[in-house]
Amino acid sequence: MAILRLWLVIAAVTALNPLLGVQAAEEQAHLKANDYEQSSNQSLLWGPYRPNLYFGVRPRIPKSLMAGLMWTKVDNFQTVQNTKTDRFPKDFRHTCEQNEGMAGYGWDEYDVRTGGKQVVHDSGNNMDVETDFVKVPGGNHGGSWGVRIKGTPRADAPPNHKSTVIFYATMQGIGSLEVINKNDERGFKGDIHITGSTVDLADFDIKITEGPSTNAHPAPRHPSAEEKPLDRTLVHSFQLNEETLWQMKPTLFAHMKEEVDRNLDKYGAEHPSPPWQLFTISNSVGPGNLHMVQKVFEGPFEFDVLFSSKSAPEPLTSAILSQKIKANSKSFSQRFSQIFAPKAPFDKSKYEQFGRSLLSNLVGGIGYFYGDSVVDRSYAPEYDEENEGFWEEAAEARGRKREKLEGPTELFTSIPSRPFFPRGFLWDEGFHLLPVADWDMDLTLGIVKSWFNLVDEDGWIGREQILGAEARSKVPAEFQVQYPHIANPPTLFLVLEAFIDKLQAKKDGKVSADPLNRLRNAPLDDHNLAMEYLHSIYPLLKRHYFWFRKTQWGEIKSYDREAFSTKEAYRWRGRTPQHILASGLDDYPRPLPPHPGELHVDLISWVGMMTRSIKRIAAFLSESDDVAQFTNFETAILKNIDILHWDDKAQAFCDATIDDYEESIHVCHKGYISIFPFLVGLLPIDSPRLGKILDLISDPEELWSEFGLRSLSKSDPEYGTAENYWRSPIWINMNYLAIQRLLEISTSKGPFQNQARPLYKKLRENIVDNVYAQWRDTGFAWEQYNPETGAGQRTQHFTGWTSLVVKIMTMPSLDGDGERDEL
Repeated sequence: MAILRLWLVIAAVTALNPLLGVQAAEEQAHLKANDYEQSSNQSLLWGPYRPNLYFGVRPRIPKSLMAGLMWTKVDNFQTVQNTKTDRFPKDFRHTCEQNEGMAGYGWDEYDVRTGGKQVVHDSGNNMDVETDFVKVPGGNHGGSWGVRIKGTPRADAPPNHKSTVIFYATMQGIGSLEVINKNDERGFKGDIHITGSTVDLADFDIKITEGPSTNAHPAPRHPSAEEKPLDRTLVHSFQLNEETLWQMKPTLFAHMKEEVDRNLDKYGAEHPSPPWQLFTISNSVGPGNLHMVQKVFEGPFEFDVLFSSKSAPEPLTSAILSQKIKANSKSFSQRFSQIFAPKAPFDKSKYEQFGRSLLSNLVGGIGYFYGDSVVDRSYAPEYDEENEGFWEEAAEARGRKREKLEGPTELFTSIPSRPFFPRGFLWDEGFHLLPVADWDMDLTLGIVKSWFNLVDEDGWIGREQILGAEARSKVPAEFQVQYPHIANPPTLFLVLEAFIDKLQAKKDGKVSADPLNRLRNAPLDDHNLAMEYLHSIYPLLKRHYFWFRKTQWGEIKSYDREAFSTKEAYRWRGRTPQHILASGLDDYPRPLPPHPGELHVDLISWVGMMTRSIKRIAAFLSESDDVAQFTNFETAILKNIDILHWDDKAQAFCDATIDDYEESIHVCHKGYISIFPFLVGLLPIDSPRLGKILDLISDPEELWSEFGLRSLSKSDPEYGTAENYWRSPIWINMNYLAIQRLLEISTSKGPFQNQARPLYKKLRENIVDNVYAQWRDTGFAWEQYNPETGAGQRTQHFTGWTSLVVKIMTMPSLDGDGERDEL
């Protein structure tokens, strides 16, 4: 009764003072948001968040437990490097590498909240390695996880194929990690048990199972087999400097060299142990922050690694793992078919399998990174790039080596390519997240926020996030330094626009009964959560937006240029005669020589898109003063794009520069640059410029090819020259934007609808057919595609923005409309 009376008093007071009711509602919404955020963090805590490895697991915690996998074949000594300093199996797999003798690898199915199946088709080692990763919720520390590791000799494998597999676990920071099996220098029979504890994870157990009875091991053929019988599991404990814990292969090889030398000293080089016996670790467990667990097999093999949180209701077992693998595969397939079912002419099972692979590898490429970064905050005046010859002055300033380590910071991000670009790239990320937003909006917004949490006090975000020594090991020193005057295309605003689109299109409906789907869709299903998120990120968006305007401005007044506004013109900083790396279009031809009076049409287009996006967010948040300001900016940008960048002779948008007579002129290299206002949606469907843009797109002597739109016109003198990075190849992110725009025009009444429709249909088919064909034939998605042959080229396993093909396949075919293909 006392509680009831108190509740009635509160209700009466609230009724008399509505402000208290509003305040209570806001507090309730905030509490709900906190509960949701906690649930989301628990769901996303664990994952294969070390995407630079063929298989590596870690939590989203800065310094904690990490695990990984290494393997190689050990059939004969011909697979061993014949040098005095490197006598180890040369095909020991660990980090993903380009051209490492793979027939393809990646996730066939993967969901960041449940797990999935990855297969590595390791032709160099004559075996396929499958990792079935599963997450099991429960408890207060992110739940449990397990992985089933299976090896299958390939058809070309020698009889009695022999292989060795090493699973390892490391502990960074404060925590314990201990093998609790009773030490036996000959190795362990049965399962291996590791126990550990950290503040964030609390107590946990790791079990590495012996595997099924079908596992076979090499028979003894040498006296050394008595010392280390290979039907046992070998475990060695190390205590290392935690800064070197990521260097697994050097650590393993240094230890293995000691074992090899000891073996050769004892048995002689004339009577060595067979390679499968020779290349083993010593069995010695004890205190340490690294524990390696080695198994040697003959033929196919299988074993499980089971991580069990002590706060979970029950420990993870192999039986539970089997059930989860089967259930997760079924649920993934069903959900993919609901969200990404390909539409005609791609409504066939082979394209659905292709789409599942692309999406799985995009999401499977999400990683958690933590560490320091190299930044030059000298703010040298040369970096303002205001003088003619500015690139030489900037080079001299960089040569003074004023960079320093900053941080550490953390980033949750989807990477472009596991072997070649295993780190965060700002402009790639926006494209990556467009398909992810359809799959898991909560995950998408978490990654967006992780990026904007990197915004410094001025509003800058480094375009490439190379966090920590492990990340730097994959990057040449000259590319490691980040500069706070260098921008990058603001593609994350495309993702936020997609979020606003979904919110505005949302109809009241039934919330999913599946708790994971409720998490995935929570920002869309709960208006308060959406508002809480946008309110939390909006100040960071504004700070970044105004940094962009302040640092990348272009000059109008000094050169008496005609313009609607003297403030809306933009120039990329970081320019050299050969490159504008900041633009993302690296070697795309620009005016020569570089000039401080240049204006870049792609950059003003990006700023226009960013302005439109932040204006829509401001409107959603009822920030009326900001809406008015952004509307004025947007109007001026759209007018200046036309006045400053349209060239009547070329009938295209062009960069501008200053000639020898101090006059503003256009420099027109037809290609992606020339259609940029169209690509980012700044041209209305009745724009008088649109017809000429469509003509440029459809001309086989300009941008059109049977495999997609070329980056540079075939008629340009620079076509296919120099690095030929953005000077002819087909890039999927740009083609996606073109297909998206063509679809909008094709499905809206307007003067160019009939011109756009056949272009849309044929470009969509060309892109999908070619990317699929290359994936089928090579086992990989590629960074770019050859405009003459369609061949995938440059970086393999480029499952970043090439995965946009998944969204392209879900677009309507527009068949049955009575239109005839004109191309």
